[in-house]
Amino acid sequence: MLTCLSIRDLAVVKHLDLEWSPGFTALTGETGAGKSILLTALELGLGGRADADLVRDGAERAEVILEFDLTRAPAARQWLKDNALEEGTTCLIRRTVAGKGQHRAFINDRPVSLKALQALGQHLVEIHGQHAHLRLRQPPAQRQLLDLHAGHQERLAQLAELYRTWHACRERLGKLYQNAKDQALREEFLCYQIRELEAAAVETLDFNALLEEHTRLANLDKIVAGVQAQLHKLYDAEPAALDLVDQVARELASLSEFAPEFKEVAELVDSARIQLEEAGSRLRQRLGQLEADPARLQTLEQQLSAFYELARKHRVAPESLPNRLAQMRAELADLTGQEAQIAELKRQAERLEGRYRELAAELSARRRACAEGLAARITELMRKLGMPHGQFAIEVHTEPEAEPRPEGLDRVEFLVTTNPGQPLRPLAKVASGGELSRLSLAIQVACSEARAVPTLVFDEVDSGIGGGVAEVVGRHLRELGAQQQVLCVTHLPQVAAQAHCHHWVTKRTDGRETQTQVFCLTGEDRKREIARMLGGIKITAQTLAHAEEMLRWTE
Repeated sequence: MLTCLSIRDLAVVKHLDLEWSPGFTALTGETGAGKSILLTALELGLGGRADADLVRDGAERAEVILEFDLTRAPAARQWLKDNALEEGTTCLIRRTVAGKGQHRAFINDRPVSLKALQALGQHLVEIHGQHAHLRLRQPPAQRQLLDLHAGHQERLAQLAELYRTWHACRERLGKLYQNAKDQALREEFLCYQIRELEAAAVETLDFNALLEEHTRLANLDKIVAGVQAQLHKLYDAEPAALDLVDQVARELASLSEFAPEFKEVAELVDSARIQLEEAGSRLRQRLGQLEADPARLQTLEQQLSAFYELARKHRVAPESLPNRLAQMRAELADLTGQEAQIAELKRQAERLEGRYRELAAELSARRRACAEGLAARITELMRKLGMPHGQFAIEVHTEPEAEPRPEGLDRVEFLVTTNPGQPLRPLAKVASGGELSRLSLAIQVACSEARAVPTLVFDEVDSGIGGGVAEVVGRHLRELGAQQQVLCVTHLPQVAAQAHCHHWVTKRTDGRETQTQVFCLTGEDRKREIARMLGGIKITAQTLAHAEEMLRWTE
């Protein structure tokens, strides 16, 4: 159960430390006093939406700290243990929100994700808002409550995952069917292009080698003339290069007789002479191999021209034509293999749908089995809440041939009658606001009992009722408080008087700033608050006496 709520710089709350007791606690106060801020803080601490607007003006950040006693919360303890966050039988949750909207969350002083915080929160607190009775009119909300009561979350997750996989498979099939006509045209075009590239023998193409050979043949005259000129300089010029180098080598060798340090230089020059002779020999050899081949040159020019044209056509570099051929062959293989792909996808979709319908049928059976027990419990609670002839039923309509849906193939409908002799009618058609409020409370309590959440929070669920019915609601919340911790925001004195503990929320200002404060009321203070709720601004002796009598009834 919740034992402490600490708030720092949240909206109009500057600093608030509030201790909570077991049993039924009522929260009262004038409209606008700040009761909703306490619920906002609680929701924030349990992973609710963090908004920078929540930070109090002038503060850097807002902070909410929740402390829980887990003695009677085995599911929460197990979750903490599974996530290596366990700290005995207490749990400390801290959430901060910066002025720029940045937020951080901690469980037992260890940082956690928002998702983790929300997961733990489901085992600690269940909040029923002001407009729960309006939401209960909607069939999807009715189905969700039935599933929540029955603990179908794991099966629903499996069913939703099957649906998503099946739906993705069907979408893929639809795209393949849609592209079938375009596919035939594309196959024909690819076959033509592949034949064209194969005819040009691009698969074995070495474009750079062809280009090099063409360059040599096209410039043969220049190459021959250049080689001959260099051979002339080496051997036939006056003086010839080889003769000059030979002369230098001999003269340096002579000098080395007088200066030994020139011997090494003479050897280097002689080595250069030998290399020049080798170079000249190779030039003569290459020159002998150079031979004009006009026919080969013409063939090369035709081949290069064809490859340049193919490259332009396929928008690639000529040397990339082999890769382009491989890509087109791969694409054609994919296209021609799509019939097999379609057949496999159809088989996969059928298998998935078959498994989906099996699981959906199991879920339908479980829903029907659970619906009977839940309806009986809600009927019992209705009668405790001032509807002695009330009867509640839950119908589960299964549509076995319907298209798969994430939530299954059932349509769940809540039916109710509050008067003898009247048939059961859909909850959405119940007109009385007071009846709706009591029905909502009965449904929420019944669903919460199954989940055994240690703390229940009701935000003005008693709206639209009064008089003796309000007293009945208060008594029931008090009885519920004997099993679970119950926190209830209420404007009804009959409900507040039944509480084991009474917190009064007020807003105070010093002319510069406004702050929400909370006081635990006992004795005369509590009697005056009940009297205010009974009689308005002016508290009379009569209203005080009435308040005292109401409080005495609960003792």
